[in-house]
Amino acid sequence: MKWRHEHDAVDIVIVGAGAAGGVLAKELSEAGLSVVVLDAGPWRDPQKDFASDELSMRSLAWEDTRIVDVTEPFGVERHNSGKGIGGGTQNFTGVFLRFHESDFKAKSIDGVGDDWPIHYKDLEPYYSRIEKEIAVSGPRHFPWGNFKGPYPYPERDPLSPNAYLFQKGCEALGIQSAVTPLAILSAPFEGRPPCTNRGFCIEGCMPNAKFSTLIVHIPKAVQAGAEILPNCMVTQIEVDKEGHISGVLFVNQGNTYRQRAKTVIISAHVVETSRLLLHSAPPQFPDGLANSSGWVGRAIMTHSSNDVYAKFEQEVRLYKGTPVLASTQDFYETDPRRGFARGYTIHSHGSRPIGMAQGISKSSHEPIWGTQLRQIMLDYNYYGRLTMVGEVLPQWGNHISLSDEKDGNGMPRASVTFHYGGNDLKLIDHAVENMKLILKAAGGEVAHVVSDTQHLMGGCRMGNDPATSVVNSYGQSHDIPNLFICDASLFVTSSGGNPTNTVMALAARTADYIIDLACS
Repeated sequence: MKWRHEHDAVDIVIVGAGAAGGVLAKELSEAGLSVVVLDAGPWRDPQKDFASDELSMRSLAWEDTRIVDVTEPFGVERHNSGKGIGGGTQNFTGVFLRFHESDFKAKSIDGVGDDWPIHYKDLEPYYSRIEKEIAVSGPRHFPWGNFKGPYPYPERDPLSPNAYLFQKGCEALGIQSAVTPLAILSAPFEGRPPCTNRGFCIEGCMPNAKFSTLIVHIPKAVQAGAEILPNCMVTQIEVDKEGHISGVLFVNQGNTYRQRAKTVIISAHVVETSRLLLHSAPPQFPDGLANSSGWVGRAIMTHSSNDVYAKFEQEVRLYKGTPVLASTQDFYETDPRRGFARGYTIHSHGSRPIGMAQGISKSSHEPIWGTQLRQIMLDYNYYGRLTMVGEVLPQWGNHISLSDEKDGNGMPRASVTFHYGGNDLKLIDHAVENMKLILKAAGGEVAHVVSDTQHLMGGCRMGNDPATSVVNSYGQSHDIPNLFICDASLFVTSSGGNPTNTVMALAARTADYIIDLACS
């Protein structure tokens, strides 16, 4: 293959073109830095390569083999770990929540987890910048957290039948609800149309109403001079004799190439970021890059994401509209009376038929399949669904390591170990019970509870102490100053809300820091 900077040591190499990588590419290239972005997946055209097809669009997720040791349903390919330009922003629901101040200070406030080295106020201007840049649609007043609205674009209207039932159940129980802030347009913006309620957000958005870095940040980065190289799997981060990063090796169509760089940023999502750092272990760093603390790959977190399905007398048609259109965060903060720390968000959440069938087939101790499953699915149109985004506390033992098994490029496959703690399980039980109550209050008959997880975080936590963290608050390695990590790996705790907005805000903050360094 040929690329413009084959023989150059560029200012910046970014590994991964997802939520963080896209933001970094745009900001750094617009600041005049030479940027090369490498992504293991293809560069898709939404109009040609996306389809209203649950099965075929699974290709948007990272489907490479991983070794898992888990006791919970834990499909590592489904944790919004995308493959291709745009990364997980191609196949997420568009939910765009901010973290609360308490999310950054869980140890100080609630005595669990650890504190981040930053406060909400450090990310607030970046939250606002990102939300304006992609025209987030949300309510005029949001009842929870530090930010009460309004959002740049009006909330979505009308809602789906499932969302209206959720609101009805919440109102009957005295639970606050609100229209969900979404990175999905409610009106035209920068040549993109408003949402048509096609409903296949997780399968990619053909009309481009839903934000992704594929259609927003990457084109702007290219216009500013960035070079984007798809189908290029980075297999090694190279280190010079002085212990500084000198570039990366990557594979394209079976051939290995080198890209030299003054600074390398890893934005490859949780599993692949830790895997690459652990695998890139030269003599100076025998335990892996940025790993003098031993924290690379450690304290990974997911969100508990159990679903509750209820059957209604009237048609609901879960395929209608954007999957998530109404939410509550009334249970987000710690309440000592519940018997556990931290909290969760509840979303009304649509489902396509295959997704529902696969979920409920695992919803009991005895698998549901064959005639029984067919009979249930014949009534698909009558089911409503709620889902939770529950905080999972960090544990040292939940980690990513390298297995003995190799992939086609000779890299050890990632091994993922994850188990819930006692607090996590109590939180799940509380949320499931509340989801049941809401559906009953709306007139539904609870039928299925599906255990699930979503959103991977952690593995390269930020911190001020190099002995207990991997990077500083800007994602800069404590060990190697010209190595940065910038994705959900940085998270110290998981929060009880969807992470994409925070990932992108952190990336914008890191970009400003790198630009300041370059100018100093």
